[in-house]
Amino acid sequence: MIRLHTLGLVAAAALLATASAHAAGNKAEGRTLVYTCAGCHGVPGYTNAYPDYPVPKIAGQNEQYLINALNGYKNGDRTYPTMVAQAQSLSEQNIQDIAAYLSSLSPNK
Repeated sequence: MIRLHTLGLVAAAALLATASAHAAGNKAEGRTLVYTCAGCHGVPGYTNAYPDYPVPKIAGQNEQYLINALNGYKNGDRTYPTMVAQAQSLSEQNIQDIAAYLSSLSPNK
């Protein structure tokens, strides 16, 4: 019985370690993926053509917020066409990597 219990604990620990390692984003990879983001989100004072509104700064944004936003565009919960097109080309790992990189930056002023 003790052996079975120990085996269960080892299996659970291995599963948790695998899940957390897979979920972590790679900042270096994220840095290479954000080149298209900077064209809008990295331009000071940039506004969208229609409807007219300031494009949000994403550097320094909360990592989970970025993941949720990109997944929202990818699955259709968010509907801005340019972002939908960008997000649909991203894998879940790409999204994790982008969020890890952007959240590590200092917020733009």
